[in-house]
Amino acid sequence: MKPVVVAEVQGLLEKFKQQEIYIHLETTNGAYASHQNEKFFSAGAYIRNAKIQYEYGKITGDGPFRVGLKLPFGWVYAEGITDFEVDETDRLLMAGHDFEGKLAVALEISRTPFA
Repeated sequence: MKPVVVAEVQGLLEKFKQQEIYIHLETTNGAYASHQNEKFFSAGAYIRNAKIQYEYGKITGDGPFRVGLKLPFGWVYAEGITDFEVDETDRLLMAGHDFEGKLAVALEISRTPFA
């Protein structure tokens, strides 16, 4: 992955709009580390292979970034995006890593279901 380049990510979001796509959206604040501190409050969210069609996508902010996908009746968004890549199967993979390099958020877009 490489650091977000706003114009590049915006162009990639345009490639997927008005099509049926699959998303993977995941957040974590260290759910896998809660066993090290019993007073640590762990929270997260996860959705995989949700089929959607968005009217437009937008990346905003000065970094870390927010990526929003406007649906006919609402929004999907991820906040804290720092890095992105397009993989060998043409999926747009976006992630937010904290100051230690640990994954905090992921938003991935694909024309085919995720394995």
